[in-house]
Amino acid sequence: MTGFKNFLLRGNLVELAVAVIMAAAFGAMVTALTAWLTSLIPGAGNLFAEAELGELGFFLNALIAFVVLATIVYFLVVVPYTKAKDRFFPTEAAGTPADVALLEEIRDLLRARS
Repeated sequence: MTGFKNFLLRGNLVELAVAVIMAAAFGAMVTALTAWLTSLIPGAGNLFAEAELGELGFFLNALIAFVVLATIVYFLVVVPYTKAKDRFFPTEAAGTPADVALLEEIRDLLRARS
């Protein structure tokens, strides 16, 4: 029973559960936004499904919805996230990391002493 308790209380499991809940809520929000945007395009709701294309029409509708969804996610999530990450957590400049440079300096000082 102790192992099961440790499994349930492990941080990764709780973080994963929170991520799944947040992803479901975010997915519903993006789907609603996509539906709203496609409703603004005249006749785009079932543009191909009502045509005489059969299953191909449903596929083309799903393809259009996917492209709209991907565009929304990219411009409203990925781009702002990348900009915020670069602003608040800048990457270190290329070159020797500070701790390695300090160790090299200590090494050089020890060599010079002996």
